Amino acid sequence: MESHSFGARPRKQLGQHWLKSEAVLSQIVEAAQSDDSLSQDRLLEIGPGTGALTRRLLATSVHVTAVELDRHLCEKLRQQFQNEPKFQLIEGDILALDLRAVNAQKVVANIPYYITGPILELLLGKIASPNPQPFESIVLLVQKEVAQRICAEPGSRAFGALTVRVQYLAACEWVCVVPAKSFQPPPKVDSAVIKLMPRPFLVQAKDPSKLETLVKVGFATKRKMLRNNLKGIVERDRLFSIYEDLGIKPEARAEELSVEQWVMLSNQLA
Repeated sequence: MESHSFGARPRKQLGQHWLKSEAVLSQIVEAAQSDDSLSQDRLLEIGPGTGALTRRLLATSVHVTAVELDRHLCEKLRQQFQNEPKFQLIEGDILALDLRAVNAQKVVANIPYYITGPILELLLGKIASPNPQPFESIVLLVQKEVAQRICAEPGSRAFGALTVRVQYLAACEWVCVVPAKSFQPPPKVDSAVIKLMPRPFLVQAKDPSKLETLVKVGFATKRKMLRNNLKGIVERDRLFSIYEDLGIKPEARAEELSVEQWVMLSNQLA
């Protein structure tokens, strides 16, 4: 396995797991490509680790700016790619990085599970404050459960506040499942690769801050009917009138509304 020759052991405190599956590495590179080529792209790689994916990306002639927190890994990466003119390494915390300083159109990231939320917010922004310089695409290797929530369809158990927040900001595409055995050491759960393509949502929120609040309150208690979660925000008769206009059942729960219905409900209340 490549990490052995690299001479680096995964550090548990940093949530490190080396991806060793050749098939998955190839699928990640393929997902990052557009028009069958990456040659004209500048790509931001978050968490290059041992450089297994970095090597494959550089082979496509893409310019890679990699951000790595682990000092020992940075030393190894510098040695490994010292003769690669299209490789740049930034040693530091991605969450402290000003993305405006990185001239990249695309992102590829294999990130520790515990910072998935902050990374998503960094790359996409929030409903009320989207990233003003959106990336063309963002390919993420994340916990399978999180990937299911991000890509969920209305009515499914996985559909939640995270679904609405991400899908309002980006189109979501499922790439592949990554079994735990694909890593060294294997994590306790399976993972998945997803691709996000930032774009303006078809129906824009009149008041994005209100939509953010509405989604937070609406999903606060998923077992309750949505009308019960929203009773502190909107009077019951008015809510039922809006429900009727939008084709929402009176007994609907939060996960039954599509992202478009969440936006339209917010707009009716704005």
